[in-house]
Amino acid sequence: MKGAELLRVIGAQVCLHATMAGMRLATPLLALQQGYSAAAVGVLIALFALTQVFLALPAGRFADRYGFKRPLWFSVIAASLGAGLVMVFPFFPVMCLAALLTGGATGATVIALQRHVGRSATDSTQLKRVFSWLAIAPAAANFVGPFLAGMLIDHAGLAPADLMAFRICFGVMAVLPILCWLMARGADEPPLIVAAAGAVPTRAWDLLREPMFRRLLFVNWLQSSSWDVHAFVLPVLGHERGISASVIGSILGAFAIAAAFIRVVLPLIASRASERSVILTSTLVTAAMFSIYPLLVSPWTMGLCSVMLGFALGAVQPMVMSMLHQITPHARHGEALGLRLMTINASSVAMPMLFGSLGALIGITGVFWVVGGVLVVGARATWGLKL
Repeated sequence: MKGAELLRVIGAQVCLHATMAGMRLATPLLALQQGYSAAAVGVLIALFALTQVFLALPAGRFADRYGFKRPLWFSVIAASLGAGLVMVFPFFPVMCLAALLTGGATGATVIALQRHVGRSATDSTQLKRVFSWLAIAPAAANFVGPFLAGMLIDHAGLAPADLMAFRICFGVMAVLPILCWLMARGADEPPLIVAAAGAVPTRAWDLLREPMFRRLLFVNWLQSSSWDVHAFVLPVLGHERGISASVIGSILGAFAIAAAFIRVVLPLIASRASERSVILTSTLVTAAMFSIYPLLVSPWTMGLCSVMLGFALGAVQPMVMSMLHQITPHARHGEALGLRLMTINASSVAMPMLFGSLGALIGITGVFWVVGGVLVVGARATWGLKL
């Protein structure tokens, strides 16, 4: 894949993902302003991920059948429609519908673009490089979307956070998916792989019968759960240590910056490190950091540990994506990506509840050590990854 085309694909994903990220900030603020409870706002936020759980597999199969432009076009329509509806009808039920539409559109776009980028790569080294660059898009979108939405809400209306400001914000969010389409529509698409006549229909769940795919999915789940654990329990640990909210936010911000930075560096070392070695090193480093994290008291040492975790966990996704494209049939890349996305989103919904219950029983320190122990055990599965 040429550099200019890859940049357009990255820009396209940033634009559409930023729509969801901006809506995820703006709609809860408007709901709270209208007097809705924190519980209602929690449901609203959960809806952004809900459609990604249930639509991931159908979206993957659709991408396998039609390529990436048709799914992308439908996603652009859904995201623009969701944001546009709230602009015209700024009511809570419409916000919930917009959350479903923009969340589902983002998930379908991620699958279609990841599949397209993977099929456009020519060898394993290029796979690692392109997925390292593509992995920067969500981090950039999660900054651009909320920042743009926040600025518009505060400054676009006659007064900060008035209804006009929110309407303008939602209008801008509705335009971003159109920019996504303008960036990606000129990309060259590899020919579709047509199933042979009379071939037995396949199911996405058949992929789980492949030992290497199951192993890779488990390893990816371990890393994703570690990411969720850190985001969930660090504020609790910081509160126990008497650390201020701004410092806790800075520690989490250092983690995000480190995760984005390592993805910029990975393309430079893609030819020197195998996927398995990077994932194994990441697993062991993450286990070590989780073991010592609860023993730290100073915000500076916690920040350093957070940076190390960011380096370790940020390096995993490009390697997993590279391996996934090499161990699954070309005609089923979309299904495999959909199954992976469904697993991660379902885990992100369930893990905070599990860790919250576990923390109440054994304390936050115990949660860190339990996860660290699981990672050590899981390192054996990582060692078994082979192409």
